[in-house]
Amino acid sequence: MSKEKIAELGMTNEELFSFVDHDNLESEKITAPRYSYWQSVFRVFFKKKINIVILTLLFIIIVFAYIYPMIYHYDPFANLNRPELKHLNPSKAISVMGLSIHSILGTGAAGQSTFDAIWNGSRISISLAFVCAAINMTIGVLIGAVWGFSKKVDIFMTEVYNILGNVPYVLFISVMVMLFSASFWTMVFALTITGWLGIAYFIRTQVVIIRDREYNLASKCLGTSTIKIAIKNILPFMTSVIVTLLASEIPSYISYEVFLSYIGMGLSDMSLGKLIYSAESSMVTPGWEFEFWSPVAISSIITVVLYVVGQNLGDASDPRTHM
Repeated sequence: MSKEKIAELGMTNEELFSFVDHDNLESEKITAPRYSYWQSVFRVFFKKKINIVILTLLFIIIVFAYIYPMIYHYDPFANLNRPELKHLNPSKAISVMGLSIHSILGTGAAGQSTFDAIWNGSRISISLAFVCAAINMTIGVLIGAVWGFSKKVDIFMTEVYNILGNVPYVLFISVMVMLFSASFWTMVFALTITGWLGIAYFIRTQVVIIRDREYNLASKCLGTSTIKIAIKNILPFMTSVIVTLLASEIPSYISYEVFLSYIGMGLSDMSLGKLIYSAESSMVTPGWEFEFWSPVAISSIITVVLYVVGQNLGDASDPRTHM
């Protein structure tokens, strides 16, 4: 800037110019955008439009399974004395009962609304799946992390797995249900007493792959406990693996419940599996087929939606997709 320009400003050199101090500590700081792992996970997840569609479908399922039964109380025997309402397909139900949400899927053997029965059963089946998944995943992940990192635990748990892991899971569940009454918590107990073992073995295998990395060896040399290393160093590294495993676990419990109910060993409550079992004869009766295929279709949709949402969330939780 020329002296004439400086003179026009009417300011002194001290006012125009000032020295900047150099700070060695400040110069070492790196300015970078703040990173949030889960914010990045959801950003990657919602980037795919199909995930928004599937998540919306899951939201609708949850609303009908939990909110709808609270609004419309379901009584399976409310129309028991009205024979004209029994075993109606959707078109006949609409003509007799009028067009409403209760008649769009027809009626069942007791004149009950198939639509209401399905969502009441869905609430029971989904709740069972969530409770079993929470218990099995918590126990399986924690024990699997310690199992894979501690060689002493590995020797003991491997023998336990070799004994219990070779017993067919469905057979074990069936025996538990036969020994106790077929209630909701009996089924939870049957599905979780050994259900965590397969999860723990899977996590153990993953932990063995990464347990001898440098940062884990350094932590061990510094005296960090095995449990703390497993929880702090190993499990956060396996977030995407755990989420992907959870995606397959939740639908599997619905499948187990439906299968056991279909063979007559399921819940005493009117779950999805119990609905399918009670409507088994309708499958081959002309005009009654909708009564059987409606809960089959809904249970299939719920299972697929839960699986796809979990799988896509597992892919999004992989840090390598956050580029």
